[in-house]
Amino acid sequence: MRNDMARLSRHAALGFASGLLALLACAEARAEAAEPEGYRLEDYRSPTPATLKGAHVIDTPQAFELWQGKSAAFVDALARPPKPADLPPQTVWRDKPRADIPGSVWLVNTGFGALAEATQRYFETGLAKAAGGDKQKPLVFYCLDNCWMSWNAAKRALSLGYANVYWYPEGTDGWEKGGHPLEDRSPEPGP
Repeated sequence: MRNDMARLSRHAALGFASGLLALLACAEARAEAAEPEGYRLEDYRSPTPATLKGAHVIDTPQAFELWQGKSAAFVDALARPPKPADLPPQTVWRDKPRADIPGSVWLVNTGFGALAEATQRYFETGLAKAAGGDKQKPLVFYCLDNCWMSWNAAKRALSLGYANVYWYPEGTDGWEKGGHPLEDRSPEPGP
């Protein structure tokens, strides 16, 4: 019995240590990702940097506080996969549902490193609408954890003269883990 208890204690300690190491590795990966000079152009689902020059980087409690106080507009920059071109004509295509932070604006496909002219205009129009035409209005950009799309979109907003840009790198993954509400969202109409 004593040996069984000792073995269980060792297994529990090993499990705890493994979990702690995984958390530290995730934090290290984020800290090791260097902030590029320009936009991220590939590998959008990979560790992101801990910084975004000119923006405020926030965590889930800070994002929730801004959301709860209605003191910022929330902008989702997650891409939506296109309908595959090789589907048979009778195939029913349904876009994957997006569970989003309530009240957000989803400016779909605006987080890529390079945007087509129509997508750039869509982004600019969507930001103006979200900010009510006020470039001082706080804007919170997000998508998913370890996703460069929101980093690119926040950087692009800074280049457009928005003064209060917040980047929420944990995105809806962190929001959901924090126990906060999500709602189904469709992208803003656009290109």
